[in-house]
Amino acid sequence: MFKKDILLILSIFLSFSFLIAQEQDTLPPEIRLTTISQVNQGNSYITFLGGLGNMEPLLYEANLIPNFYIRKIKESRLMGVFTPQIILRMYQEFSSPIKTPSYMPQITVYYRFGETNRLGDYTIFGRFAHHSNGQDGNFFLEDGSINTDSGDFTTNYVELGVIKTDFNRHFNAVHFFRTSIQINPPVWSSKELQGIFPFYRWHFVYSIFKLPHDKETGQQKKASISLKGRITWLFGDLNGWSPLSINRLNFSLTFNYHPEFFEDIGFFIQYYHGFDYYNIHFESQLRVLRAGIMTEILRF
Repeated sequence: MFKKDILLILSIFLSFSFLIAQEQDTLPPEIRLTTISQVNQGNSYITFLGGLGNMEPLLYEANLIPNFYIRKIKESRLMGVFTPQIILRMYQEFSSPIKTPSYMPQITVYYRFGETNRLGDYTIFGRFAHHSNGQDGNFFLEDGSINTDSGDFTTNYVELGVIKTDFNRHFNAVHFFRTSIQINPPVWSSKELQGIFPFYRWHFVYSIFKLPHDKETGQQKKASISLKGRITWLFGDLNGWSPLSINRLNFSLTFNYHPEFFEDIGFFIQYYHGFDYYNIHFESQLRVLRAGIMTEILRF
């Protein structure tokens, strides 16, 4: 199954490359630090049901990511972002319950090197985040299984990384490469997570935004289509796996289409393979293809 997943990802990447491979005579846009942070923070979205795969039957999954910027002026190289992120799932069960939402408030600080708004430079960031489910029940049930209904899940982490921005004139596209290290210190997490939860992670994220064919300059434009690929490798003591076990690899690929007739909403399709990111459900291994609507407020 894993080889089939890899072939699926490669075929989507190749299809996207053919789609955007059009020669353009366009000046590179200016990229503000707020845009870099928005790409890094992610987008709010709502899925249509739970998708195709092994996820539990859902009516929808919603990811809410409002950002509050802390800066002196728009051209500042140093900026803070406070994000009270929440992820929730509504299940296809009696009374349509929303079980143990993920509360993920975080504060991120960005510093940009080089000239303000210039493409081709680097931005470093540091983040402190909390992740819990707002429950206070026992972590384990009497049979030794995890209590996913009311078990207490809590972890905190720091993340340090660097983001490279650039413009591809051949594709007329802006792209971002990010790599970062995430550390969830065990002393900042529920003690029951020892040995079964990935405390150390290395993230690689590549995003590309295809700009519309428009030779006018001086005006910001929204990307018509975009693609984001994300790979995460999990380190540390984890389920007795060897350090090189392929089970430590998580990855996702998200394609977003932003039609002209919508200002801030686009449609997305995503494939995800790896650990469940929904708080105490982390032991589940997901393999799911899903679609939905996504906010897209980026302008280039």
